[in-house]
Amino acid sequence: MTGTTRSSNGLDDRRKRLLFRCWHRGTREMDLILGRFADAEIANLSDAELIELETVLEVNDPDLYAAITGDKVLPADVTGALFARIKAYPIADRDV
Repeated sequence: MTGTTRSSNGLDDRRKRLLFRCWHRGTREMDLILGRFADAEIANLSDAELIELETVLEVNDPDLYAAITGDKVLPADVTGALFARIKAYPIADRDV
C-alpha cells in the first residue's frame, strides 16, 4: 500500500506521474510529506506549479527533508511558493 488516499482517476498523465513520484520517494518520511500534499493539491496545481513540483522532486530526499525541517537551505529555484506550501502543509492526521 502506498498510503495515498486519492485515486488517479480523472488526472492527466503528467499529474498521475507526479502523484506516483510523490508517494514513491525512497524514504517513508518524504512519501508522507509529499504524498499527502499531492493527494490534496495535485488536481488544482497550475502548469507553473507543476513545473515547481517537478523541480522539488529532483532534490534528493535527505536534502529535501532537511530543508523542510529547517536544517538546510536549498537554492531559490527550489524554494519558491510551492515549496513554502509543501513545508506548511500539515503532515499529521488531524484526527490524531
